[in-house]
This record gives sequence, C-alpha cells and structure tokens, in this order.
Amino acid sequence: MALILRTRGVWPAVATIGVLALSGCSQGDGHSAAPAASDGGRPSPTASAGGELAVPADADEETRKSYVRENAMAACMRAKGFTYTPHVRSDEVAFTPVDGEDYDAAKKYREKYGFGLYAGAVYRDDPNVFGSAASNKQQDHNPDAAYLDSLTPAQKEAYKKATGEKLRNGKKDLGPGCLRDAREKAYGPEKSLAESEQETAEESQRALADQQALNGDPQLVSLAQEYAGCLTKAGIPVTTTQPTSMGDMVKFQVGDTIPADGILSLDKDEALARLTHEIGLAEKDLECGKKFRAAYFPKHAKHPFESVTG
Repeated sequence: MALILRTRGVWPAVATIGVLALSGCSQGDGHSAAPAASDGGRPSPTASAGGELAVPADADEETRKSYVRENAMAACMRAKGFTYTPHVRSDEVAFTPVDGEDYDAAKKYREKYGFGLYAGAVYRDDPNVFGSAASNKQQDHNPDAAYLDSLTPAQKEAYKKATGEKLRNGKKDLGPGCLRDAREKAYGPEKSLAESEQETAEESQRALADQQALNGDPQLVSLAQEYAGCLTKAGIPVTTTQPTSMGDMVKFQVGDTIPADGILSLDKDEALARLTHEIGLAEKDLECGKKFRAAYFPKHAKHPFESVTG
C-alpha cells in the first residue's frame, strides 16, 4: 500500500483528488454512440440538474480547482458533441480530526483508529476508513465502465481524440483537447519549463524560510524537548526534536511497520493486534504533545510550511 502523507510539518492529510468520466456520448462523424449503460455512474450528490458540480462551501483551494476542472471538461465535451459526467472523487480520509489541532476531536479519533494506518485492516467493510477493502473498491470503481465497454472501437477513438489524450513514446500525453483545456481553466496556462523551474525554486525558498522560522522558535523548541522527554518516559523512541517533525514522528514510525504487500494481507487477529498497539502509541503521542501542538498550530498558520512524504 502506497502511503502518501502531506504534512504541515506536524501532521498528514492523505489526499488524492480523482477523476471522472463519461456516462454517454454522441458524435457528429457518422457514428452513433451506444446508449448509456443502465447501471451508469452514481451522480455526485452536489450535481445540479444540468450536470454541473456545485463546489462545496468548505472546499480548500485544490479541491475547488478539481471541481472547476471537471465542470470545464464536461462543457468542453458537450461542445464537441459528447456527454461527459463531471465527477470529483477523493480518497481523502477524515485525518484532520486526528492531527491534534483540535485535541478533543483527535482524542475521539485515536481511541478507535489510532493514526488511521492499520484501521483499514480491521474495519474492512467501512468505505470511510482509509485502506479498507471497501474504500479501495470505491476508489477503483469506474461507474461508467459498462458504458465504455459498450462503445465501438471507432467511438472510443473519437472520444479519446476529443479529450486530447494520446500516446507519445509509450507514455500518455495531452495534445489539444478537452483535458488540456479543462486543466488550464482550473490551473491556468501551462508554464514553460523555465517558468516552472523558477516557480518551484521560489516555493522551495518560501518553504525553507517557513521551516527555519518554526524550528528556530524558542517556545516551540522548548515544548518539543518537553514532548520528547514525555515520549521517552513512555518507552517510545525519539528520533528528532525538530518542531516541524515532532508531531509526525511517532506516526511515521508506525507507518514504517506496514507490510510491503499492504495491510489487507494481514489476518484478522494480526490486524487487530497491530491496531491495538497503534492506538496505544497514538494516545500517548497525543497526550505528550498536547501543549506543543497548542502552540505549534497557531504559529504554523503564519508560516505554512508544507512538505510531501511518500
């Protein structure tokens, strides 16, 4: 199981915004499209009668852009004579309650799920638990698979041409088409290599400055030492005392124990034993870091250091 952790220097939010697809199509090149499959896609609960997705009021910027992209894709495909059902799918699990910024919410979460790493192997039928069989099935499911399978080779080729997707040197590439247009609507025109490199360098400099500000903060340094001492007394190894790394440390230690072939390879008894151990560590970590997190998050809001660990 690949573990993608986006951290705020203290905590991860597993996040991957997904795609979505066609529920029917017609085209003007002499081919009539197959009828939509009777078990077609489950419409988004936020979709309007016209098929456009309404952006949730509490959506963060990246999620908002995903909605913009999908709605733009649908409009573009309609203009080309196709019907496209916009759909934003996310495997983001409710990790924000566990990060400790809200102590009470984190305590409630950790008492049942620990850090949320082995929980999926115990609560396999819960689609809201990251890594569970039900969650994986939901993420892998293409609601329009039956419809797409019903299209003729010519119809499939016409659809792909409309999207702009093509193979270049054995890899998927985007030529002129709806995918590129929709992406530009959401994220702006594609930058040149030089522009992208410059932007990346500037972002790296900002992130480094934010990280240095937090790691050099006297209050956070003192509280991190106190946090580390508490963990040591609880028998938990301390591998760092940097403020931007402390809050993730114990979770990452648990993450390092995940089997190479995934948590679902564990039998029921082993999974329960590992989750029980994880819960114990998560609860101790929360208590030891309570004062540290109360000071860290307000300061982090002023220095939004963020990194991605995979």
